[in-house]
Amino acid sequence: MFSLTVRGHMMIAHSLPDPFFGPAQGLHGATYVAETTFSRPELDEHGVVLDIGAAQGHLDAVLGALSYRNLDEHPDMVGQLTTTEVLARHVALRVVERMRSSDPAHGIERVQVTLREHPDAWATYEVAVADAPD
Repeated sequence: MFSLTVRGHMMIAHSLPDPFFGPAQGLHGATYVAETTFSRPELDEHGVVLDIGAAQGHLDAVLGALSYRNLDEHPDMVGQLTTTEVLARHVALRVVERMRSSDPAHGIERVQVTLREHPDAWATYEVAVADAPD
């Protein structure tokens, strides 16, 4: 399996209104480094997993829709606790959605998103492109 990873970042505000989250229950900010890995079993006819510019474009567009936003008010997040894990899933599924709309996944079988909230703490979500909801 071959893979290509690109990185980006987003700065968001949100709250986690459940006593489980202690002081994070209140509105606070977070900066995430997002690493997105695209995987396929064989390289394409150009000898790549995916064009790096295309991969970066997909990630940047998804992160751009979240950056500098209060996720408590974001239409895609209504009714959800926007934990790092939930956000990793959201980013992965939106990247797959963008790939499908511009190019039928380009042979990519898996997309994995790791959101690093802190150098010592991160969460990852991985999805098989074929299993991702439309």
